[in-house]
Amino acid sequence: MNMLAKFGCAGVTALSFAGAVQAEGALNLYNWGDYINPGILKKFTEETGIEVNLDTYSSNEEMLAKLQAGATGYDIVFPSVHMQDIMSKLDLLLQTDINQSAGFANIDPLSLRAKSDPEGVFCLPYAFGTVGIYYKPEITGEITGWEDFFAIPEKTGGRITLLDDMREVLAIGHVMNGTSVNSVDPAEITAAQDYILKQRPNVSAFTYDVPGLIATDDIAAAQYFIGMHVLTSNMENVNYVIPKEGGTLYQENMCVLKSAPNAENAKAFMEFYLRPEIAAMNVEQQFNGTPNIPARDLASDYIRNNTNITLPDETYERLQTFEDLGRGLRLYDRAWNTIRTAQ
Repeated sequence: MNMLAKFGCAGVTALSFAGAVQAEGALNLYNWGDYINPGILKKFTEETGIEVNLDTYSSNEEMLAKLQAGATGYDIVFPSVHMQDIMSKLDLLLQTDINQSAGFANIDPLSLRAKSDPEGVFCLPYAFGTVGIYYKPEITGEITGWEDFFAIPEKTGGRITLLDDMREVLAIGHVMNGTSVNSVDPAEITAAQDYILKQRPNVSAFTYDVPGLIATDDIAAAQYFIGMHVLTSNMENVNYVIPKEGGTLYQENMCVLKSAPNAENAKAFMEFYLRPEIAAMNVEQQFNGTPNIPARDLASDYIRNNTNITLPDETYERLQTFEDLGRGLRLYDRAWNTIRTAQ
């Protein structure tokens, strides 16, 4: 996800576009904050007359909790792959048959990662990226992975932060122990927890507020999402690395809710987003990868040649994607509570 989203930008933003076309109904999106190029929404309104409204969230859990608490009126949500699988079990998603659209041929089959939707009958693969390390080389020197990252405070005095995200933080422990980020083996989860606890004294905070902290030199390095490139691409003193030991690959999909009041408009938007030139608009503004293969060729040289954004095969080999853990999630809840409350 674009990681301005994760940055605590959740809130309500109403996007009302006064185009030349008379509005023909509405479309209500519920998305990660700043995870879609506003120009896309404006263009959709200009072409269709459909007014687009955007509400935002900062985590999968926040989005699901709001829906389960009875929130209505939303048409499209953008869950991560494992959350799509959870929402599918809860019967919250509408079968759109988007895979029957001619434009679906543009979608990379490898992006059909949801176990509940292996053919794309329900949701449209939207965007993907990595979680790695942002760092300030003038403070830290070159950083190649997690071992270097956790050594920064003792070696340089610089402060480091981890995400306020249970799965992402425990994933580091799994990666460093050589176990799966989706393990439900109690011993492996405890070992991942213990790895993080060992590093805990050197971690200044668990936070999403990284862009501001790194821009003001309050921290020297942070675990964060590739989408922060939208803020750091013009900064000469901030680098990003996908850890050599391994990391995580996130992907969000565009899904229509069963309760959508404007389901036809939602399907029209999915069709619209299948167009390569539209998906490419998101890539240029978001710095995330796109499942739309022709859209990749429309990206700028900077994005096509940046191996942190356009991932080579050897990088994929050291990345893992989160899956729905079912009841095993309780073990992670306990481990996360232990980490968060440790002194």
